[in-house]
Amino acid sequence: MEFSAILALLVTVLITLHFIISWWRQSRRYKSLPPGPTPLPFLGTPKYMDLRIADRNFTLLSQKYGSMFTIWKLTEPIVVLCGYETVKDALLNHAEEFSARPIIPTHHIASKGYSFAGSRWRPLRRFSISSLRNIGMGKKTMESRIQEETTDIIEAAAEMEGKPFNPLHILGKAVMNIMSSVLFGEHFDYKDPKLHELMSHTSRHHKNSISLLHMVCNIFPFLLKLPLLQKIAFKDTSYVYKVVLEYVKEHKRTLKPEAPRDLMDFFLLKMREMEHEADPDFCDESLLAVMVGLLAAGSETSANTLKFCLVFFAHYPDVQAKVQQEIDEVTQSLYLPGIENRPQLPYTNAVIHEIQRVLDFASFAFFHAVTKDIEFHGYSIPKGTIILPFLTSVLNDPSQWETPERFNPGHFLDEQGQFRSRVAFMPFSAGKRVCLGENLARMELFLLLSALLQKFTFKLPPGSECRDSKWLNSNKIDVICNAQLCAVPRALPTK
Repeated sequence: MEFSAILALLVTVLITLHFIISWWRQSRRYKSLPPGPTPLPFLGTPKYMDLRIADRNFTLLSQKYGSMFTIWKLTEPIVVLCGYETVKDALLNHAEEFSARPIIPTHHIASKGYSFAGSRWRPLRRFSISSLRNIGMGKKTMESRIQEETTDIIEAAAEMEGKPFNPLHILGKAVMNIMSSVLFGEHFDYKDPKLHELMSHTSRHHKNSISLLHMVCNIFPFLLKLPLLQKIAFKDTSYVYKVVLEYVKEHKRTLKPEAPRDLMDFFLLKMREMEHEADPDFCDESLLAVMVGLLAAGSETSANTLKFCLVFFAHYPDVQAKVQQEIDEVTQSLYLPGIENRPQLPYTNAVIHEIQRVLDFASFAFFHAVTKDIEFHGYSIPKGTIILPFLTSVLNDPSQWETPERFNPGHFLDEQGQFRSRVAFMPFSAGKRVCLGENLARMELFLLLSALLQKFTFKLPPGSECRDSKWLNSNKIDVICNAQLCAVPRALPTK
């Protein structure tokens, strides 16, 4: 009995000593990191690890600690970058040093390490950008695909006959159709059950990837070793993988090397080219991971941004009327606005950019990590340290925006009323990890919104109260998911 008690005491002392030594080593290794809230031993700063409310927490922390501060995921530090100058210096001036990604357990397991977040990201990203250009990204070919969708979405909105409805669903169909044509070469009728299935599975996958369960599993990755919990965690993700896998099988069967139809065909051809390599970057696993990643990233966010823009116009009828007047003057109601008209529609372009700034849909960029030990702004950051660029602080930086707290299209207009780009406009992040679909998203927003505003005036349902941009931003999730609008057909001016 005494021996058992002594043994138990010894084990307890050794375990305690192990934790103390581990904590001491961690403290020494990271002693030169930026300041931040004091972490709890072995628990870190759990109060600040809920990234769903990061915009509020990080704003308060930046006011206290400055443009760089450190929070802790258990014993692992996360350095948060705030403000335009600091974020720009990291992502643009030190792009290579800040270009790595940490391993996010849920992403790593789902993609088997083959994704833009994995170690093979460089060849996968270079190839994807090159192939997207080959199928028309940024060219007239892509504009034609979006214009085709514009006609369908106008017809769908007209069927509402000016009555209140939630436009998110038809906007989601339009964006999903665009992504489907780019990735899989397939265009759906809006009533096709297959389109609804693809939207449903993609949406569930996206929500699952940012769920509380995934957040907990990423903090405590040992939980993913429990078979039942892993099955629950990836249930919705497995559905969209199955859908994409069906496309892979069909594309392999019908592939014509001389005439690639879409991104998947280009990827399959690259796989053939690399098939003799011992450990190729281009394989079935990376094909699935890339397609699912692009599908999720390129559909949900764009549809949500479009919905928010339409709601915004309904709450700012004077802005909507001025945009419509500009569109009418340029097109004379003879044709839908095209990309070639964008320079002639500076106010329209400025309003779309400013709504994106106000929306601030992604409060922070996806996790980065430093590729080597680096001295940065007076702090020593060890190789592998997780970096989190706080984009909200860039889009609201008072040193870069004249009136950051309020909606002001003048942020994007020069003294002559012409559109001007702003270096602090980073809703898609910046640098080597900038959103791969940025050009497509910009084109979708301009073409779809300008066409809809040419054909309709968007109004709030009877009895609704107009709100300002601050309220809309604070309630953006509810606004995007639930707000209803009336798409009232316009009596277009004649030439």
